[in-house]
Amino acid sequence: MNTLQVALADGMTIARRNALKIRRAPDMLGGVVLLPIVFVLLFTYIFGSMVDLPGMSYGEYLLPGIFVMTIVMSAQITGYTLTQDLRKGIFDRFRTLPMSPSAVLTGQTVSDVIINLVSIVVMALVGLVVGWRVHSSPAQAALGFVMLVLFSYAFSWVTATVALALRTPEVFNNVVTIISFPIVFLSNAFVDSARLPGPLRPVADWNPVSTMVQAARDLFGNTSPALPVPDAWPLRHAVPVSLLWSVLLLVVFVPLATRLYKRAVSR
Repeated sequence: MNTLQVALADGMTIARRNALKIRRAPDMLGGVVLLPIVFVLLFTYIFGSMVDLPGMSYGEYLLPGIFVMTIVMSAQITGYTLTQDLRKGIFDRFRTLPMSPSAVLTGQTVSDVIINLVSIVVMALVGLVVGWRVHSSPAQAALGFVMLVLFSYAFSWVTATVALALRTPEVFNNVVTIISFPIVFLSNAFVDSARLPGPLRPVADWNPVSTMVQAARDLFGNTSPALPVPDAWPLRHAVPVSLLWSVLLLVVFVPLATRLYKRAVSR
C-alpha cells in the first residue's frame, strides 16, 4: 500500500473508533438527534407566528437557516473531542502506533460528517412535519444536501484548528461559542440581511453562513417571487460562492490543523 492508501485506511479506523464512542455516549447522540428537533420546533412556531413573508411561510424560509446553524454548532464536537483526547493522553498513545499522522484529524472530521448527516436527516423529517417542502428538482435538492455536508466538513476543520490551538475543553467551549454565535446570528439565517443596520449588513452579506443559507434556499426552492432579490453579489451567486467558501476553508485550515496537531504530539 502506498502512503495515501495507508493514510486513508488509518483515517477510516479512527472514524470507526469515534463512531463507536458516539454510540456509547447517549448524551452526545441525544444532542445530535434532539437539538435539531428543538431548533426546528422552537424557531418555526415562535418566530413563525411573528414574521409574515409574502408568497411563502416563514417555516420554509427558516429551515435552510436551521440546517446551516445546526451543522455549525455540531462541528464543535470535532474540537471538543480533540481537546478531550489531548487531556487524556490519547495522542501520546497514537504516536507510538505505526499509523499515519493525518489519520487522527481525518478520522475525527469524517466521523463528524456522519453526525451531521444524522442531524440533517432528522431536521428534514421534522421540517416536513411542520410544513417545510422542497419545491425544486431532485437534482437541485440533492446538490443542496451535498453542499450542506461539504460545508459541515469544512467547518469541522475550523473547529479542529481552534481546539488544537487552545488545547483545553473549557477554553475551547468558551471561545468557540463566542465565535459561532455571531457567525450564525449575524447572517440571513433568520431575517433578510438587507434589514440589518448599515455597518452590519456587508458583514452579513459576505458571511459564509449567509451564502450557504441562500444557496440552500435556492436549491430547495424555498424562495418567493414576492420577496426582493438579494442585491449583494455573494447572495446573488450563492451556490458557486458557497462552494468556494467550503474549498477555501479546507485549503486554509486542513494544513493549519495538521501543523498544530504535529506540534501537539511532538511535545
